[in-house]
Amino acid sequence: MRTALFPGSFDPFHNGHLEVVEAASRLFDHVVVAPMRNTQKGEPLFTLEERQKMIADSVSHLDNVSLDSFSSLVVDLARDVGADVIVKGLRVASDAESELQQAQMNKKVSGIETLFIPCSSEYSFIASKYVRDFARFGGADRIGSTVPGPVLDMLKLKFA
Repeated sequence: MRTALFPGSFDPFHNGHLEVVEAASRLFDHVVVAPMRNTQKGEPLFTLEERQKMIADSVSHLDNVSLDSFSSLVVDLARDVGADVIVKGLRVASDAESELQQAQMNKKVSGIETLFIPCSSEYSFIASKYVRDFARFGGADRIGSTVPGPVLDMLKLKFA
């Protein structure tokens, strides 16, 4: 069985993330989506448990997707879940530089490969920080096309 790990902060999970999970679920027997706390991104909007719930609800239509979480090195989680590859989404060219460096480091220290899945142009502009800003400043009703329904519901509750 071929397993892929899709790690990220997912704060919040949006349609670009969902597109990557759906693509990975077609390519691999099993996909593990793993939200984590990214200390480089400041204080998260949603707790890890809230993010896991939103993701689980958003990918419930995919039988070969499960969730995990981590606060260790991605390569250690990949080993722990038996992942053959780490999957990362690329929205725009500027994402490629840092993602490529991470992929090369991960390969050097663990031997695990990284597969980049580009987002379609329909979702390439979506970033969690923009979703958070719109929701925070009263625009949650305008971002429904950028996030799965369960995420939109949580954003509306958070900023009601």
